[in-house]
Amino acid sequence: MHNKLNAARLGALLAMSSLSAMAHAEPDALAKAFGARETVISASLSADGEKIALVAAGPGRTTRVHVLNAQEGAEPKAVLSGSGKPEYLTSCDWIGAARLSCNIFSTQRYGDNVYTSSNVVAVDAEGGNIKGLSQKRGENALGYDLRGGEVLDFLPGEDGAILMTRSYVPEAKAGSLIEKKAEGLGVDRIDSRTGTSRRVEAPEKNAFDFITDGLGHVRVMGLWDRKDTGYVTSQFKYLYRGADGGGWRQLSTYDWQSETGFRPVAVDPAKNIAYGFERKEGRFALMAVQLDPGLEKTLVYANPNVDVAGLVKTGRDQRVVGVSYVDDYRHTDYFDPAVLAMVKSLGKALGSKSVHIGDLSADGQRALVWAGSDVDPGQYYLYDKAARKLSPIMPDRPELAGHALAAMKPIQYKAQDGTVIPAYLTLPPGKEDAKGLPAIVMPHGGPESRDEWGFDWLVQYYAARGFAVIQPQFRGSFGFGENWLMGNAFRSWKAAVGDVADSGRWLVQQGIADPARLTILGWSYGGYAALQAQAIDPKLFKAVVAIAPVTDISDMLRRNRYSATYLEDRKMLGTGPEAANASPANHAAEFQAPVLMFHGTDDANVDITQARIMQSKLEGAGKRSRLVVYDGLAHSLNDSEARADMLQQSADFLLQAGK
Repeated sequence: MHNKLNAARLGALLAMSSLSAMAHAEPDALAKAFGARETVISASLSADGEKIALVAAGPGRTTRVHVLNAQEGAEPKAVLSGSGKPEYLTSCDWIGAARLSCNIFSTQRYGDNVYTSSNVVAVDAEGGNIKGLSQKRGENALGYDLRGGEVLDFLPGEDGAILMTRSYVPEAKAGSLIEKKAEGLGVDRIDSRTGTSRRVEAPEKNAFDFITDGLGHVRVMGLWDRKDTGYVTSQFKYLYRGADGGGWRQLSTYDWQSETGFRPVAVDPAKNIAYGFERKEGRFALMAVQLDPGLEKTLVYANPNVDVAGLVKTGRDQRVVGVSYVDDYRHTDYFDPAVLAMVKSLGKALGSKSVHIGDLSADGQRALVWAGSDVDPGQYYLYDKAARKLSPIMPDRPELAGHALAAMKPIQYKAQDGTVIPAYLTLPPGKEDAKGLPAIVMPHGGPESRDEWGFDWLVQYYAARGFAVIQPQFRGSFGFGENWLMGNAFRSWKAAVGDVADSGRWLVQQGIADPARLTILGWSYGGYAALQAQAIDPKLFKAVVAIAPVTDISDMLRRNRYSATYLEDRKMLGTGPEAANASPANHAAEFQAPVLMFHGTDDANVDITQARIMQSKLEGAGKRSRLVVYDGLAHSLNDSEARADMLQQSADFLLQAGK
């Protein structure tokens, strides 16, 4: 027994040594091309249609804001930048003819905790007069609130002035009679050029959202329901203000755990209605509620098969022009005849691509348009309606020019209980009829999310490396109605992860996958599912890659114990033996497949302790496992070099399966 045990340990150590040796492989040109971040992160068109602002990815983890004149051949000018250590620029909008407001997001570790913060700054189109618009914290602040707020309204006719939310914390100093009692989220009117402001809505401690009508009037406020203990419940309360002003009145309640009730998302001032979402026959539908004491509610749009996914808004006043939903593909139904006509015209010009109107000039004559597909990473264009001219601006991923991309095909398979599961299948370019391929099952994150038809940099890279890739929309995915959610895919993990495993079995049954080279890879909840699949069938997958995975629910709850949502998190994730059984770390002894994990140290979504716990448990059980750590990176590994490294290492590792 002693000799056998030593032999087993020696074998595990040798296997881990071989995994460690692979860590030093430098990313090749293919990994660098697919790992390069999306060039255009956001795009905005000025109200007069003369200028374009692009937030773009720079080298490594940097971001930059470029401004260019809306004419062919115009050279962009960089006016703002973020180092990514820790600040990233995420979006910019025109708040004047030559003035921008830009959102900055940061994630940073302090001791044992990771904090996220946001800020809003304004900058001239030429790059000068930078002003911070978020509320500043005084040195006597009695607490902290890291919300930088957001721009709500561009105030028609007031160039450079905005309405935006601001968060306040009380301030006091021993020995001084001067104190500031304002606390919570409020709304201020700000002159972005001077930074001067005046209060429009007094800060409310439990406020988390405000909605304006696009004309400078705050019409809806969202409030948390907070217990005396400081913890919040799953209830939101929404209040509204009538068209003639006056005090706040009750509009609706919404429960984010059960997803019941009416959740407003936009206001139409001409119709005096709030658009929002509510379940009808188990699926989210778009509803309209009249903003007067009668609160008359009407159904605007519903789909009998899937949830309505979102509103389509455009222009400076963020006017509602349609709704979108996703079955095998994303579809948009437009209410606005002018926008519908524009999209149809563009669709004819751009062929079989998905077309999205990103922004409109105030007169509707110029539009920023994005178009792409599963085999096209996407491109921004400027459309001039009067001239009937479509001018390319900047491609999303220029590094992929010349690379063959693979078609993404919607398919269905049956789970073991007979349930039909939708999925997407991508085969390597030129191997549409190939059999016996190395294959990857790739469950999505969330879990209340879903994959969609379109370009996916992860899928396309692995397809280029010769893998067949299947993306199962397992039970627990969003968009298929409340019955499909099953509450959530953590507490119902056996069904959700079972569906994931069944997609791998289907690949083998169809002859697409070589059973000796069937692997699994996932990010976030997808990483959780990839690991937890070993608790269902440890022999099915021959290698496991988990990126930023959840691995220990009890430890996750322990870390969240000071969060306002802690009590609701416990309900969602479960506790005690149920949480223990749902945690991959507690199944380490059952693992048969080698494991490779990747995690950033500044991940606020899933703390890196989750991956470290899993690595420790696997090592303790004598299993083959390695953890790659990226210093200073958050959940999305928002760094081109890190992504290229992750792609190279993971593909090399998975290709070793079955050898």
